[in-house]
Amino acid sequence: MLKLLERYNVDESAIETLVERHKTLSVVSMFSGCGGMDLGFLGGFSTLGTIYPKNRYQIIWANDFNQAACRTYRANLGHDVHVGSIWDVMHSLPVADDVDVVIGGFPCQDISVNGKRRGISGNRSGLYRAMVEVVKRVKPKAFVAENVKGLLMKHNHGSLEIVMNDFRELGYDVSYHLYHAADYGVPQSRERVFIVGVKSGLGCFTPPVPSHSPEQWISASQALSDLEDVAETEAFNHVWSKAKRSGEQGNRKLKPDRVAYTIRAECHGNIQYHYNLDRRISMREAARIQSFPDNFIFHSKIRETERQVGNAVPPVLAWHVARRLAEVI
Repeated sequence: MLKLLERYNVDESAIETLVERHKTLSVVSMFSGCGGMDLGFLGGFSTLGTIYPKNRYQIIWANDFNQAACRTYRANLGHDVHVGSIWDVMHSLPVADDVDVVIGGFPCQDISVNGKRRGISGNRSGLYRAMVEVVKRVKPKAFVAENVKGLLMKHNHGSLEIVMNDFRELGYDVSYHLYHAADYGVPQSRERVFIVGVKSGLGCFTPPVPSHSPEQWISASQALSDLEDVAETEAFNHVWSKAKRSGEQGNRKLKPDRVAYTIRAECHGNIQYHYNLDRRISMREAARIQSFPDNFIFHSKIRETERQVGNAVPPVLAWHVARRLAEVI
C-alpha cells in the first residue's frame, strides 16, 4: 500500500479518510419484527417501479419476541435473529465499539391513540428502557428509534422528555421528527416519529429531504391496479380476510386517487376494502402499501401476516432515514 501511495503521490491521510467514508456500518437491530426497518437500512431492493440501492449497513445482531416474525425475517434477510425477550438475549450482544448503529421501533401499544395511554410506564412501551440499555452497552455512533405519532401528543409530553433525556445522558445529541410516509414514496397516509441520536461531536442529524410532494404522492390505484386480476395465491401472500363489515375502521374503503389509509397491526381481519373490488385488500396489497417489494414473502398465516405487515416500519421510509444517517456518521 505504501509503495502504491508513493508511486501515485497520494496523501495517506486522504486514503484513510476515503476508506473510512465507504466502510460498512454495523447494525444491531432491536424489536426487528419481520424486518421492515432492517430491509430499509440494507437497501438493494425495488418496489413500485423504483430501485433503492444498497446501503453501507450490515446487520450483525437482531432480536424479536415473535417467532412467526422471526421466520419471515430469516427467510427474507438471510440473517439469523435471536428469538425471545430482549432482556433474555441481551447477553449475546456484540462487544462495545463493534457496533456503529442501533435501530428499533420499541412497542407502542401504551402510547398509540388506540392504546390505553399509559405512556412509557406501560409494560410494552416501557421496553424503550431496553433500547437505552443496549445503547449504553454497545456504545454505537448513532441510534434510530421509531414510534407512533401519539408520542407527540400532549398527554405523552412527559414520556417523550424522559425518553430524550435518558438517551442524552449517555452522551448523544438527540432529536426527533414526525415523518409522513407518503412524502418519501410510500403509498400510505402513515405518520411516525423517528428519534435519532448521534454521539456528541460526530455531527448533526437532519431529516432527509422528502422525495415526493403531495401532488406526487403514490395513490392506491397506482400501487395496486396490476393485482386486480390476479387470483388469490397463498404463496404470494395474495390472500384476504373474509370478515364481514364492521364499524369504524373496518368499513373503510380505499380511494383510488389517494394514498391508502394507515395499515394497522391489530385489525383483527377488519382491514380496509379494495377501492374497486368487492373484498378487503390482500396481504400482498397491504405489503405494497407498506412499500415491501413483491419478492418479500411473509411466512405465516393471514392473521399473523396482518400483524407483521402492520407493525413494520415501511422499508422505503427507513431507507431514506438510513441514507441520511450514513452521511452524518
